[in-house]
Amino acid sequence: MLTYTLRRLLLAIPTLLFISLVIFLLLDLAPGDPMSQVPLTVPPEVKAKMREALGADQPMVVRYLLWLKQFFVIEPLHVIDNLFGSNFADGAQRIVSWQSRSPVADTIAERLPQTLTVIGCSYLLGVAIALPIGVYSAYRQYSWFDQIGTFVSMVGFSVPTFFTGVLLIVVFSVNLGWFPSIYDTTLQVTDWESFGRQVRQMAMPVAVLGLYNAAQISRYMRSSMLENLSQDYVRTARAKGLSERAVVLRHVLRNSMIPVVTVIAMGIPTIFGGAIITEQVFKVNGLGALLITAIYANDIPMVQTLTFIFAVLIVMFNLVADILYGILDPRIRYD
Repeated sequence: MLTYTLRRLLLAIPTLLFISLVIFLLLDLAPGDPMSQVPLTVPPEVKAKMREALGADQPMVVRYLLWLKQFFVIEPLHVIDNLFGSNFADGAQRIVSWQSRSPVADTIAERLPQTLTVIGCSYLLGVAIALPIGVYSAYRQYSWFDQIGTFVSMVGFSVPTFFTGVLLIVVFSVNLGWFPSIYDTTLQVTDWESFGRQVRQMAMPVAVLGLYNAAQISRYMRSSMLENLSQDYVRTARAKGLSERAVVLRHVLRNSMIPVVTVIAMGIPTIFGGAIITEQVFKVNGLGALLITAIYANDIPMVQTLTFIFAVLIVMFNLVADILYGILDPRIRYD
């Protein structure tokens, strides 16, 4: 397993390099100028110096290699400097946003807590709801619980998040006044009162994304459980006198989790992209809103960095899913 993990890590390097090249070329060839936001009254020679300071006057190959160096070397060194007070990256040129003229990594670090708080809670809620619903729906197939679970899952998976988000705002914010319709990113949790306000403003976006995630994962969980419940090893376990609880939870659930693990692991990075619309609906000032703003402002460095971070997350969690395969099923040993 260790050899397989190391081999996959080594294979991930050329994969990420290829993805980074594609992202860089696509965005670099798109129309855009770092000086587009600069007032027209700024003299041309000043704009030329600003373009030179940003590295925009260099050839494409040089700019690509510089971006890779900044992403993989300089920015991690800045993180180390901030954590341990060292000065490894002093004077090194960082990835700078064309829009704000500030380091891209600093802006992402400011927005990341909002995204992790809302998206992380919604995903945990979705998984926590989906797994028991999927297991019990399969075990009690065609029961009233299964019928209701199937109906709710189909509704949650079919209705887009921007519709359910607006619907919840109209019902629970406009008509009932229970929750705020706009997420306050400046709120600091310092006591129980502010904690309650934080929970109230998170309730609707977490519910919208949690319902969508739970609907998808519960369908996979139910299908996988149904497939395993009809296998010969389940009949053998029951014939040996094992209790239903032991058969379902110890044998069927473990084997059924193998395909579901892929869905859960691969859903973690993709939910960042899928949360863009929800963040816009509830005005959550997270990475999704940042990406939309950067696209509108033609902020190429910000879009490149955010897009590549999403690609890195997908490759990383794909590897995590493969490792979990071996843990859940001892027959799968990649060594």
